[in-house]
Amino acid sequence: MAVTFDGGVIIGSDSRATMGGEVVSSKTINKLVQVHQRIFCCMAGSLADAQAVLKTASFQLNLHSVQMEAPPRVIAAASLLRKLCYHNKDELQAGFITAGWDPQKGPQVYVVSLGGMLISQPFTIAGSGSTYIYGYTDAKYRPHMTREEGLQFVTNALALAMGRDNVSGGVAHLVVITEEGAEHVVIPGNKLPKFHDE
Repeated sequence: MAVTFDGGVIIGSDSRATMGGEVVSSKTINKLVQVHQRIFCCMAGSLADAQAVLKTASFQLNLHSVQMEAPPRVIAAASLLRKLCYHNKDELQAGFITAGWDPQKGPQVYVVSLGGMLISQPFTIAGSGSTYIYGYTDAKYRPHMTREEGLQFVTNALALAMGRDNVSGGVAHLVVITEEGAEHVVIPGNKLPKFHDE
């Protein structure tokens, strides 16, 4: 998931990867990938497809940055992912949340769906655990949150999803992105908030 707050954006995910949505293949994967200095993506769908797309996108964004002599905009990263997903929609099973900060528009969140649709939102959720937290995120989200409120919102949402979805779990990876840069925060599973007896 990702959410904007006053001055930045937070992107977060669990660390469990599955094969076919049934067999847990890794409990420790970091699904948050840095594609440029202040731009991160969260992978959903086929891990191999997502990694291949992000590797290509990262290369093209770095080349674009050198050519423009400036960091790429967040919308440029999201649009590149949309293009890659759309042009390969028959072969790929990957979707992305793109979050970042740039001087032109500040904090931004974009969703690139499996077929290549691009949507800008103040917050978004995705993945198998998201079906369990739509009500929570709709009820608790509010614009102009502080950094601390945003961190608590993302942490609680991830904890709720991980506690209910059998293929979500592990640790919570969060990245806080602001004008100053990016800060990676890892919350072990046993330190996440509990909302019911597990």
